[in-house]
Amino acid sequence: MYETLLRNLKDHGQEHLIKYWSVLSEEQRKQLSDEILKLDLTEVHATFSRAIESTKKILEKLDDDLKPIPDSHYESVPNLTPDKIEEYENIGFKEICNGKVGVLLLAGGQATRLGFGHPKGMYDVGLPSRKTLFQIQAERILRVQQMAAEKYGNEGKITWYIMTSEHTKAPTANYFKSHSYFGLNENDVVFFEQGTLPCFDFEGKIFLDEKYHLSAAPDGNGGLYRALKTQGILDDISVRGIQHLHAHSVDNILIKVADPVFIGYCKSKNADCAAKVVQKSSPSEPVGVVCRVNGHYKVVEYSELTDEASERRNPDGRLTFSAGNICNHYFSADFLRKISNFETKLKLHIAKKKIPYIDENGVRQKPNEPNGIKMEKFIFDVFEFAENFICLEVARDTEFSALKNADTAKKDCPSTAREDLLQLHKKYIRQAGGEVADDADIEISPLLSYGGENLDSIVNGKVFTAGPFHLKSPQELSSNGVNGNH
Repeated sequence: MYETLLRNLKDHGQEHLIKYWSVLSEEQRKQLSDEILKLDLTEVHATFSRAIESTKKILEKLDDDLKPIPDSHYESVPNLTPDKIEEYENIGFKEICNGKVGVLLLAGGQATRLGFGHPKGMYDVGLPSRKTLFQIQAERILRVQQMAAEKYGNEGKITWYIMTSEHTKAPTANYFKSHSYFGLNENDVVFFEQGTLPCFDFEGKIFLDEKYHLSAAPDGNGGLYRALKTQGILDDISVRGIQHLHAHSVDNILIKVADPVFIGYCKSKNADCAAKVVQKSSPSEPVGVVCRVNGHYKVVEYSELTDEASERRNPDGRLTFSAGNICNHYFSADFLRKISNFETKLKLHIAKKKIPYIDENGVRQKPNEPNGIKMEKFIFDVFEFAENFICLEVARDTEFSALKNADTAKKDCPSTAREDLLQLHKKYIRQAGGEVADDADIEISPLLSYGGENLDSIVNGKVFTAGPFHLKSPQELSSNGVNGNH
């Protein structure tokens, strides 16, 4: 085995990976050889070269041909008439009833910045109900299925595809099982694992994390496309007859999962790929912008925009490049099948990182400065391959609040996520005829209301002070208590 590995590694300049072979146990040798044999070293070498090349291109100044999304490919929910919203929503409900809608959840994050140590979807931001991100999203799926059935009479199923990483797959699957899939059918919740890419030093040598273990990192949310193919998910999508996939990250507490308005908009425009966006709050907000570069749709990172482009405004005063990317996308099933063939053309983004490694003397070092690179792919880098790409702008206060940092950051943290959800729920109650004190905490169960509907009979004419309150659905009330103080 040693000689075979050595020959193969030498051909690609990676023979250092078996430097410590003589001191490894049989079990450790097996682990190391399995990891090495899993790598296509020719592809790994090409991947490293492509990542370096991609980065050079990204760092080149953007061409002058930078344009916003044309009006013909852009609609804004806050500017749509109620009739138009209902039209799109009904199209979406119809697709849900016919079992043609799936959700792709990007849930590989380990919540390191939150200091949590578990999959991010298991995080509880401190709502009155103590529901986690996973539970909130599961219940939104149940509610939107129910709404579609009430509209069209037949019970369609939304298939929930949950992409985990190597480290989050088992705890995520166990969490769902121990909570009976939050009322969803177990067969409609499908877990799959994103891939990893080796970590390299700046010369392209793969690091050893232990003498018997290669250093690797998840391949980014753009690893979705390869994982869909290698894990059999594209086949599953075909077998189930799913035609529309709503993809989003797990950390947006306001996400409208399987949003029928979004699905309906995309179907009515015959889109193969789409993005939900929010208006940038200011020219300097650090968020990528969806726009056109040289005729192709792309997300341009805020650091890549010149100050002039960031601050440019239309005659009405609105920022010209205002379509803030929030990792909230639509794909047709046909597009995903097509993209799996283009996967090797996707850009690779490199990040210089402090990567622990085994040094020349066999000692594991934790560097204080970046000593190598991790590579990742971004989900939005497929936009340029779309034949009919469109955008749907949504209101930030109803659809976007990210959970990324610990509370000490005071931004995109548990406190802001909780506050944003409770503020939205107060707004829903006021719209339904209820009165809410500014300091009252009121949470509305997703099983009761998906987006503010279904509340009039419960809150109209009622006054809510103090709290906290947790307004529940009839099925929750019958099983565990009454509406009111929680």
